[in-house]
Amino acid sequence: MDEPPPELRSGQVLLAIERFGLTSNNVTYGVLGDRLGYWGFFPAADEWGRIPAWGFARVVASDLPRGVSGVEVGTRVFGYLPMATHLVVEPTHVSERGFTDGAAHRAHLPRVYNSYQTTDRDPLYAADAENVQVVFAPLFITSFVLADFLGDNDDFGAGQVVLTSASSKTAAGTALCLRARPGGAPRVVGLTSPRHVNYVRGLGCYDEVIAYPDLDTLDATTPAVLVDVAGNADVRAGVHRTFGERLRHSATVGLAHWDAKLPTPVTLPGPTPTVFFAPSQIDKRLQEWEPDGYQQRLAAAWADLREVVDGWVSVRTVAGMDAAAQALASLLDAAVPPDEVLVVVPAQGSR
Repeated sequence: MDEPPPELRSGQVLLAIERFGLTSNNVTYGVLGDRLGYWGFFPAADEWGRIPAWGFARVVASDLPRGVSGVEVGTRVFGYLPMATHLVVEPTHVSERGFTDGAAHRAHLPRVYNSYQTTDRDPLYAADAENVQVVFAPLFITSFVLADFLGDNDDFGAGQVVLTSASSKTAAGTALCLRARPGGAPRVVGLTSPRHVNYVRGLGCYDEVIAYPDLDTLDATTPAVLVDVAGNADVRAGVHRTFGERLRHSATVGLAHWDAKLPTPVTLPGPTPTVFFAPSQIDKRLQEWEPDGYQQRLAAAWADLREVVDGWVSVRTVAGMDAAAQALASLLDAAVPPDEVLVVVPAQGSR
């Protein structure tokens, strides 16, 4: 439901949210909100929170002290936003690149989620591809640093990487980054539901695509890494049983199948599944590569995705927060096909 914009206090800026992407990533934010702290970003009444999303917003009002430049009314930014029409932020570390929200309730949160980048200095931004950015960029950042994490660890000595929920944007982006790795890449295998096999094969980023009922056809003689995007405990257990000690690492990344069995502390053959937390790898690379080096590498990988993404999906735009709630429900019901992406325009008059 649309709400009136809040009033500002000294040092605050009001952002009007113009569009955000809606994907299974948002489902993960909602389902794991308590466990991974996602409810802490945008608190609401009665100890609730607003589900986060990634998108574009514009500065429409400011109560900053005189002399603070870079967050003038009209400035447009990309970043982490609530599913809402407006957001109040307290800009710190302001520069021509953007700013950080210094609100006290966000101080303990990873900085990648607290940063807002101006569109005119964003290496991923293109005016004719905003829908692609709001849907793919946050997922692709995870894909980029996940592939980098695996390479940083020499793929844990494995010769193949097995990704669940292969039709998802996170898994496909990871596969694309792995196959583009300089100096050679491990074999990349995508697991998906039987109804999505043809679609996933058409993406062209997997060496092999296998349906979930056919896990016994996996090459269990070659050591593997499991990247679990689906969050389906039965599929995860099946892969662990198939490879046993030849499974060198098991990473849980997302929760595309939100209503499947959540991870439980059962004993599985092979390594204990661990949660991959993208901000940790991002912070590592920001220190090692420095921000410019990180952005250059990310932009190069993003350019590779932009070359193929138009053939992967079509965009459906929904207007208003009531429509956004209905669209989220359709994601929960698995009623959104993998070749369709959802973009929400929260309020009338947004671009």
